[in-house]
Amino acid sequence: VSAGGTARARGTVPLTPDASPSWLRPLVDNVSQIPEALRRRLPPDVLEMLSSAKGVAEEREAAVLVLFSGPESGPADAGVPDEADLLLTVRASSLRHHAGQAAFPGGASDPTDDGPVATALREAQEETGIDVNRLHPLVVMERTFIAPSQFEVVPVLAYSPDPGPVAVVNEAETAIVSRVPVRAFINPDNRLMVYRGDLGRRWAGPAFLLNQMLVWGFTGQVISAVLDVAGWAKPWDTSDLRELDDAMTLVGEHGGAR
Repeated sequence: VSAGGTARARGTVPLTPDASPSWLRPLVDNVSQIPEALRRRLPPDVLEMLSSAKGVAEEREAAVLVLFSGPESGPADAGVPDEADLLLTVRASSLRHHAGQAAFPGGASDPTDDGPVATALREAQEETGIDVNRLHPLVVMERTFIAPSQFEVVPVLAYSPDPGPVAVVNEAETAIVSRVPVRAFINPDNRLMVYRGDLGRRWAGPAFLLNQMLVWGFTGQVISAVLDVAGWAKPWDTSDLRELDDAMTLVGEHGGAR
């Protein structure tokens, strides 16, 4: 993953940062720090290799929805409400790209999409059945190049006090749809570093071991950066390094999102 560059023109779908609840304000106000937080986890030589891959890639655009839900007021200590959650999916094992991976709802831009915000909302509705009229797009993060799929991905941060029901719409594309408690990502016991065996340990990135999924790769890196920038992260054991297949065997044995 390589973070950097400016976001594509976001189209005419309005952004409403003022709709952010108090507990999300630190993230909304400092969203420009996300790229640096992403780069911080990668060695310089890995960043250089990713930049080289980006330079020869055929540019394709995509967007994902980073949707937080929860009450409009937060705790007095400026932390995260216990009820706050983050919408994630697990991709079907039959897909060509990122099969079986936990991911934000999202996908490739359609020629008729009015910018990345429209792409993220459309894809989220198609994958989870969510009522996009309940959502408040807050800010657009800088695009990120994903080397395996050759996409430039724009994360769209959004909020809803009550997003309504969500579920798998098409089992051929999505295996799981889940609103995961934010506290599960903050919990140091759920955090580890994961790498793919064919790439080696230098490519290890932050991951989250939950009861239904292992969140790693681009999604894990973005969530880790969000926790850092928002000031929610707690110290965790970054030396807990697992190969991807070994880490996947632990899913379901971890005792759930805590």
